[in-house]
Amino acid sequence: MRISADGFVAGPQGEIDWLLKTMDEEAIAWLEDTLWQAGVHIMGSRTFQDMKNYWPTATNPLARPMNEIPKVVFSKQEPNELSAVTQTTQALKDAIRSDAEHGIKPLATQDLAGWMNVPVARGDLATEIQTLKSQEGKFILAHGGARFAQSLVAAGVVDEYRLLVHPVILGKGLPLFSTATAPVFLRLENSHTLKSGVIANTYVPVN
Repeated sequence: MRISADGFVAGPQGEIDWLLKTMDEEAIAWLEDTLWQAGVHIMGSRTFQDMKNYWPTATNPLARPMNEIPKVVFSKQEPNELSAVTQTTQALKDAIRSDAEHGIKPLATQDLAGWMNVPVARGDLATEIQTLKSQEGKFILAHGGARFAQSLVAAGVVDEYRLLVHPVILGKGLPLFSTATAPVFLRLENSHTLKSGVIANTYVPVN
């Protein structure tokens, strides 16, 4: 997850323009390495729709792992209802606008293969996560959105936090850790300060 210095993953309306302004090639490389290490990407339904509308035509280095690595969507909706959702979120608008401002044009053709027939997990969150953990393979990487990430924190199912902390204070927005019901003590596994001022931290819960 990418968060502000004061712990928000997005602005009050889901804005992510602030994190796009503080990304650089080094941060993208860190993200790309993390993405390729994962065996499956999990996310909420709105994030899935955003990504399905963005990554198949994206040209940056993150597009390949985002398009190719298997995904699981967590949603109470039926699969046919999920595919019918077409709403555009502020995060998607911010990403498209940022690309346009930097002269980045989307591909003319879409790489949709990795976004079709994606399994939908609709059961109890902790049970669904445990089922995924019991399967062999590389680690499970959770993308968000904010409410989905908050639910993972509340359920206590996160084994490791990989956080890109951006040098910006939002003051208000969508927090990552507001659903924690008790203090969660963390061990810092590694930390790397990037040229942009972004800090890449990896934490492991110890309680």
